[in-house]
Amino acid sequence: MSTSANGNGSLSAVRPTEVAKLDRVVIRFAGDSGDGMQLTGDRFTSEAAAFGNDLSTMPNFPAEIRAPQGTIPGVSSFQVHFADYDILTPGDRPDVLVAMNPAALKANLADVPTGGTIILNTDEFTKRNLVKVGFENDPLDDDTLSAYQVHRVAMSTLTRGALEATGLSKKDAERAKNMFALGLLSWMYHRPTEGTERFLREKFAKKSDIAEANILAFRAGWNYGETTESFATTYEVAPAKLNQGTYRQITGNTALAYGLVAAGQQSGLQILLGTYPITPASDVLHELSKHKNYGILTFQAEDEIAGIGAALGASYGGALGVTSTSGPGVALKSEAIGLAVMTELPLVVIDVQRGGPSTGLPTKTEQADLLQAMFGRNGESPVPIIAPLSPADCFDAALEATRIALKYRTPVFLLSDGAIANGSEPWLIPDVETLPDLRVEFATEPNAEDDSGEFWPYVRDPETLARAWAIPGSAGLQHRIGGLEKADKTGHISYDPDNHEKMVRLRQAKIDGIDVPDLVVDDPSGGKARVLALGWGSSYGPIGAACRRVRKEGMPIAQAHLRHLNPFPGNLADVLRSYDTVVVPEMNLGQLSMLLRAKYLVDVKSYTKVAGLPFKAEELQGVFTEIITSTEAAK
Repeated sequence: MSTSANGNGSLSAVRPTEVAKLDRVVIRFAGDSGDGMQLTGDRFTSEAAAFGNDLSTMPNFPAEIRAPQGTIPGVSSFQVHFADYDILTPGDRPDVLVAMNPAALKANLADVPTGGTIILNTDEFTKRNLVKVGFENDPLDDDTLSAYQVHRVAMSTLTRGALEATGLSKKDAERAKNMFALGLLSWMYHRPTEGTERFLREKFAKKSDIAEANILAFRAGWNYGETTESFATTYEVAPAKLNQGTYRQITGNTALAYGLVAAGQQSGLQILLGTYPITPASDVLHELSKHKNYGILTFQAEDEIAGIGAALGASYGGALGVTSTSGPGVALKSEAIGLAVMTELPLVVIDVQRGGPSTGLPTKTEQADLLQAMFGRNGESPVPIIAPLSPADCFDAALEATRIALKYRTPVFLLSDGAIANGSEPWLIPDVETLPDLRVEFATEPNAEDDSGEFWPYVRDPETLARAWAIPGSAGLQHRIGGLEKADKTGHISYDPDNHEKMVRLRQAKIDGIDVPDLVVDDPSGGKARVLALGWGSSYGPIGAACRRVRKEGMPIAQAHLRHLNPFPGNLADVLRSYDTVVVPEMNLGQLSMLLRAKYLVDVKSYTKVAGLPFKAEELQGVFTEIITSTEAAK
């Protein structure tokens, strides 16, 4: 039995195997942080996307640049869930775990369901490596793995053998073992191979020997699956029936960057990103820096304060200022955000939330910055807040944040998080003609309400309460703005108590009056549901998947998801009071629940988690089932 290459160099099977058709699969690649698990998972995901599956991913990696090799803290993993129907999460548990060393096995074994498949790189199961992670006995020799389907593969040895003729050193050859694993999994699940080989040649274009070595390892993994007797079954997951259109795989941070590019084009304004690199927001800077041809200017400042200062200065000059960060950076930017509130200039503040406080969990996810975004400034400093619900939704969220910032002359918080930022899913590329018109009208002539012929910067639009925006240097439009309180309309410095009262209330009224779509409730029961599951941000997927499971069990439940967190949708009060019980799952200690209770006097049930990982659908299914049962019993 052997493998042949077809005319275009791709691999084709010649050994007949049993083919099992599946509707969905969850695979987790796990290994040392230097084993290339993120690249391996990303490549498998790309091929699944090209094949037409719906998918969702969850990268998980250490915060340290190089954690201790072979230790549990140093384990890096990438989980991909792909299916022939629309899915909402990266999956609760991996159907297949690829573990490159004992640490990866120990760190992930508890997540593998009974009967799941485990593929092990046996070369790494040395006595030294086993002791390092606390295995008293070799799990390959005792009954530790008896409940699973285990495939033992000497990946390191096989990779070295495949690359022996290349002349690479033993160490350099072993670095390609992740491509061996990718080739094996590609064979198991009938994934295309051409895209990966093309990617490797492009990635290592200046090092053709490295490119060919990785391709040889990739093919060796594929050939191993084809020729070994260990794998008697391969699997097929058909393409998903998605809405018609052109799709591409996209991460949340990339979608945010594309949304800002589109916002610049739709507004006709230059975009300036003033920022300082911080995990997990840095990729927004990396991606935007590639698009100077669209009028994008990126400025990597020396610190967080300088970054937002540059962004606010750009807005003062007639551009759209954007700054990106995570929670610790928001703390440093808070004074400048207050200045943007006082000067009433448009500004988009992207907060890709991570575990805190302080440095916290830089590479893990959390939703704990909501109250910081709402209140984390001195004085009465109201700002709008919106939160995307998925990686692809980040594109539309960026456009919406820009719309609000420009229309209402205000800083806007966009609350993403680590799960959304690093996760990926198919994105339906929109028709440019459907994008919103974001053009603004700058002041071009004096607007004083007396006969002075002056320009008054705080003359407001009667509908939006947005102040007039004049580009500095415009003839006859001299004016002054700044952090000191300004007199209504004229903008002169004012310490008058009545004026301060008026201006504080005007700024609040402007935010309260932002046009926000009504909250949409998903209730297939036709109104029979008495329990509402309400979420925000990246909890959308797990909540939605859990609701699907609960409904499949015959229990009615309604679901709604908040995209606008300040101001809330106008119908939110009515929605909350329409249900006997409202449950709010959050990856914090109940911040949205606190806001809802305070504003609407509704005793929502808060379900919280701060583990650095997203909710599991199975977990929320149990919570919802218990609440529905108790609600019905209380009737």
